[in-house]
Amino acid sequence: FEKESGHQLNVSVGSTGKLFSQIKNGAPFDVFLAADTKTPEQAEKAGMAVPNTRFTYAIGKLVLWSPNTRFINDGASTLKIGQFERIAMANPKVAPYGKATEQVVEELDLVDTLRDKWVFGQSIGQTYQFVASGNVPLGFVALSQVFSRGKVQSGSAWIVPQNMYTPLAQDAQLLKQGQNNVAATALIAFLKSPTAVAIIESFGYGLPER
Repeated sequence: FEKESGHQLNVSVGSTGKLFSQIKNGAPFDVFLAADTKTPEQAEKAGMAVPNTRFTYAIGKLVLWSPNTRFINDGASTLKIGQFERIAMANPKVAPYGKATEQVVEELDLVDTLRDKWVFGQSIGQTYQFVASGNVPLGFVALSQVFSRGKVQSGSAWIVPQNMYTPLAQDAQLLKQGQNNVAATALIAFLKSPTAVAIIESFGYGLPER
């Protein structure tokens, strides 16, 4: 976007819930890219976003991942056998990927089995760092964090079947703060462009029907 438009971005990264809280408290954000649809809808209803600018830019996918190439063979079996002391997930109270992880664990009937093993990241980014650093041997992260050029780039992984959790549709919107900001409106337009769509898809995201 910066190369094509000449605009510069100042990106703040965090969980959807925490970013929303910052927006409510007056943080100077112009565009909101969430990891769900519910939170941007709330922002619009609360008058914090420009009406009719909200759209789904990607469908997130969940993956159980370890940097160890031999750790995960069959994801469900790896979890049920439980030969690990700790496993990472995003905090389901603030991170949509954490809520999806909860659904998967419930589907596998492993709530009690894994209850005392969880290490919670306050965002999906922090969760990934726990695992990538080796501090936690495996965890549920976003596929986009480990996927490019058509495959998982390192370690071992189980791409969780999408029928095991509610689809992670992710919405973007223009915030009231940015309604007169040329760069902000240009970014919203860029996210809908073929260039952006191709980049999004290359990182393993699903795409909404247009």
